[in-house]
Amino acid sequence: MTAPIETTGAAAEAQPEAVLEGAGKGRIEGRSLGQIAWSRFKRDKVAVAGAVIVVLLIALAILSRPLQALFGLDPNAFHQDLITPDTSLPKGSWGGMSMDHPLGVDPKFGRDIATRVLEGSWVSLVVAFGATILSNVIGAIMGVIAGYYGGRVDNIISRLMDTFLAFPLLLFAIAISATLQGGAFGLNGLPLHLSVLIFVIGFFNWPYLGRIVRGQTLALREREFVDASRGMGAKGPYILFRELMPNLVGPIIVYSTLLIPTNILFEASLSFLGVGIQPPQASWGGMLREAVTYYQVDPQYMIVPGLAIFVTVLAFNLLGDGLRDALDPRSR
Repeated sequence: MTAPIETTGAAAEAQPEAVLEGAGKGRIEGRSLGQIAWSRFKRDKVAVAGAVIVVLLIALAILSRPLQALFGLDPNAFHQDLITPDTSLPKGSWGGMSMDHPLGVDPKFGRDIATRVLEGSWVSLVVAFGATILSNVIGAIMGVIAGYYGGRVDNIISRLMDTFLAFPLLLFAIAISATLQGGAFGLNGLPLHLSVLIFVIGFFNWPYLGRIVRGQTLALREREFVDASRGMGAKGPYILFRELMPNLVGPIIVYSTLLIPTNILFEASLSFLGVGIQPPQASWGGMLREAVTYYQVDPQYMIVPGLAIFVTVLAFNLLGDGLRDALDPRSR
């Protein structure tokens, strides 16, 4: 009969170290949820392309005024020598495109279209981002309160959402914008127009995000980490803003990227109807309104701002779709 082999203490301790040494060559590191979402997002080439375009558009909007000052550009400078006196149309083909004016000039005044599109970019993005932030703040707070407390609080907030959703928003925005054109709250001119548009678009759009946040909160409030916070004596505000809100960041970000292009279109629509940004300030919607008179004889003037709106909205939508898939793989 073979005698059992005795293992000394040193040998017993050496064995796990050898195992760990071999396992170290193929070490597996944990990844955070953000890293996992980023790896998913990078694999979506279309979403990455949309993100690149969005970053470039934001950079151009931020640098719009510095670029104009650097290169001596003026979106409101008239060039009557480039306009045919009889027809008020730009001289030359394709709307007067040239080396000095690569996108042509507008009819009647001869203003550089490229400079006006660049100037209008920051107007559209300021209104879109400002209205989106306002909608998100109100919608997220109201939605998480309704979802967490439920009962009478939920009923009151839900009926408030239904009331806001019943408003004919476009007609209401036209009425408010037209009423406040002269001046209000100590503001006038461009600051007033921007403030009115941000308020009207943002304040009446919050119920959409509010419903999304409310639905997510109804599911999250029954999770173990919320029960643990209650068991440790945490009060409602702490649970709302320290436990629930961080878990709602993903849906809010995704909804924001999809709401921004909607707000860009809304601002362009109001400016097109004459109750948004007022001339001589350049805006994409205002340029389209001016182009209506000349689109048959000078289509270039309508194509350029129309393409600017199209590319911007498409880029944000592609980015939003990519973020949705990255943050919630079940949506694929």
